Amino acid sequence: MGRKSKEVAANKLRGWCDPDSLGVQSAKDISLRKQLLVAQDKAVKGITFGLKMPGSDYNLYVAGPDRTGLTFIAKTYIEKVAKKAPPPSDWCYVYNFQEPDTPRFLELRTGMGLKLKEDIARFLEEIKTEIHDVFESEGYNKEKEAITKATKTKRNELISRLEKRVNAGSFVLNISQTGMMIIPSKDGKPMDDESIAALPEEERKRLQEVSQDLQKEMKEALRGIRSLDRELKEKIKELDNKIALYRVGHLIEELEATYKDFPQVLDYLKEMKDDIILKIDDFKQKQPITPGTFLMPQIEPGFTRYEVNVLIDNSKLKGAPVIIETNPTYPNIFGRIEKHAQFGTLFTDFTMIKPGALHRANGGYLIIKAIDLLGSLGSWNALKRAIKNRDIRIEDLAEEMGFISTKTLKPMPIPLSVKVVLIGDPYMYHLLYSFDSDFKKMFKVKAQLDDNTKKSNRQIKNYLFYIAKVCEEEHLLDIDKKGLARIIEYASELAGNQQKMSLKLPEIKDLVVEADFWAKEQGRTLIELRDIEKAIDEKMGRSNLTEKKIQEMIEDETLHIQTKGNVVGQVNGLSLYDLGDYTFAKPIRITATATPGKEGVVDIEREAKMSGNVHTKGILIMESYLKNKYALDKPLALSASVTFEQSYGMIDGDSASVAELFAILSCLSNKPINQGIAVTGSVSQLGECQPIGGVTKKIQGYFDVCKVRGLTGAQGVIIPKRNMNDLMLKKEVISAVEKGKFHIYAIEHMDEGIEILTGFKAGKRDKKGNYPKNTLNNLVMQRLKAMSESIRESEQKTRRKAKEWRG
Repeated sequence: MGRKSKEVAANKLRGWCDPDSLGVQSAKDISLRKQLLVAQDKAVKGITFGLKMPGSDYNLYVAGPDRTGLTFIAKTYIEKVAKKAPPPSDWCYVYNFQEPDTPRFLELRTGMGLKLKEDIARFLEEIKTEIHDVFESEGYNKEKEAITKATKTKRNELISRLEKRVNAGSFVLNISQTGMMIIPSKDGKPMDDESIAALPEEERKRLQEVSQDLQKEMKEALRGIRSLDRELKEKIKELDNKIALYRVGHLIEELEATYKDFPQVLDYLKEMKDDIILKIDDFKQKQPITPGTFLMPQIEPGFTRYEVNVLIDNSKLKGAPVIIETNPTYPNIFGRIEKHAQFGTLFTDFTMIKPGALHRANGGYLIIKAIDLLGSLGSWNALKRAIKNRDIRIEDLAEEMGFISTKTLKPMPIPLSVKVVLIGDPYMYHLLYSFDSDFKKMFKVKAQLDDNTKKSNRQIKNYLFYIAKVCEEEHLLDIDKKGLARIIEYASELAGNQQKMSLKLPEIKDLVVEADFWAKEQGRTLIELRDIEKAIDEKMGRSNLTEKKIQEMIEDETLHIQTKGNVVGQVNGLSLYDLGDYTFAKPIRITATATPGKEGVVDIEREAKMSGNVHTKGILIMESYLKNKYALDKPLALSASVTFEQSYGMIDGDSASVAELFAILSCLSNKPINQGIAVTGSVSQLGECQPIGGVTKKIQGYFDVCKVRGLTGAQGVIIPKRNMNDLMLKKEVISAVEKGKFHIYAIEHMDEGIEILTGFKAGKRDKKGNYPKNTLNNLVMQRLKAMSESIRESEQKTRRKAKEWRG
């Protein structure tokens, strides 16, 4: 097998997008029809089912990788469904005349909440004016005066009769502000204490007896006077109520006619009418009371109790509400009761009740990120309780958590009808499903989003639509067709596959926005291919400091990497570095040694506890391959060690297992490996070269090193053949391949790779289990046989010495 047969042609190193195949000259030619994006048919099917399925337990969890536009896609499809639904009811809170600490809610048709508020406000103004006017009217004053005059006449009659009895008994009746007194008199004048003391004993005794009788009569007269006063107040109250009831009732009837279809409102209006009659004195005042002493304002009559707190007004909605709560704290979801400072204390009433996201989404849809919801104290458990009980309770968080209990308002809970849509990654879904028993009962629908899609004409058109939409919404420059084609290619680069496109739509949006910036910086009126390339390069340049530092260390040979010559037991592997926002690869030197022994393959990284489980698994598979390949009829008498030189961090993954195996085979066969060719791939027990991730980054990383040191034409990278569709190499790499200065080899089996690296034929095993002479596999097998024989002889020698020692 020759190298040429395994070399990948330059035209297969990247997935291209022909600008002429797009069918447009620029983004402005793309029809911005109402279309939903992009290739998430499976997720859309789940979302649609969840939205249409009735029941409070059929809420949704939209799962997908980060930066796939989870919120955008969920919101887009939910809004489409929501537009077809009628707007939900308005909700108001009003004063509860029966239980003042428990404000009552009113449910009204869409748009009637504000109307009720305005109608009640207008009613109160009319009541204030009419009641003041009627109580200041001449007719009312005459009727009130007549009642007062009649009562006064009866009062005077009682006093006059009492006064006659008092005078007849030689006493006088003294009436003052402090009350009535009966005092002895002489010649019609009150006697003082000295005069009374000077009277004979019998006369004093007589006066005392008469005084006691008159005191009884005076008390009886006082009871009559007080009865007349109460009767006067009751008659005036009856007069006031009669007049007020006529005025209030007339206006209330108009409201009752307007809201006859709302029993809750009718009950409230009746209670309000009764309360107004009860507190009619508050309405008699025309002007507020003037400030009291010490600049402390006196409390004005309490008309706030008659106001309407419109909690939710859906008059402007066209369809069901779709609410995205980005900060799902407890008050933001369930609402809050605000408090104001008054006279040094906190004061609140039903007008200070404020809605939460659940109130705004009631009758529609609420979208929340799962990680934000779970990270907010008390929100998750309270939300589950609201879904279960189907109502929204506005409570203080401290009281909800059981920390403190204070006297405050407890508004009546509002009935809840909402679809809750949680947004998060699949791992969060599995955690909730496994450890929260309520979650699986309440969120029965899972909609799974993919992070890439097949590259088809239909999806390319969807992408173009999305790009055009971004340009329109963000007010960006137009993009020419070459720029559009480059964005399509960039989508394949993000997906890491020639036949796929990434669905990480925010990444695409960022690219377009940044390209617009660079185009404007150059004074252009059109985003061109060079602007797209500039945006890609600049984004990489802002994050590649670590890569540059490692590259510098390789260039000055602080990190020893050979790209020329031949060395036994040494090969260049390719290591992938993931920094979160940036991923790159650089070569790493892998070395191996082999001696007779029984330890098998020793992984130095594992022994030093610097490798992960997947890497350890790769080493064990490699050892199994050696046994299956070369030790079918005898034990594997081998003690080989393999390591990543100058590696000081954790290593995981099995993408270097092919390179590690090549290093061991080179050591066993004593055949040197071409240091200009790097290797990546995973090996199976049968010697198959299996695909790995990040193949494009790995090739690019090695190419950068070779380019700095000078391309010799003998350098290249061996990759698994199954990774060929994942190649999205840069144009400079493709150009080097076209000129024969760099090579990409795709292999399916270990034997193909070792031939490329050593230039020595691998050889196939015959029916007897032997390999042809002058082949690498034969050299390996003969070396292993020699090692086995060496071990056997050593063991025999040891046994003989032990026997002689015992004898």
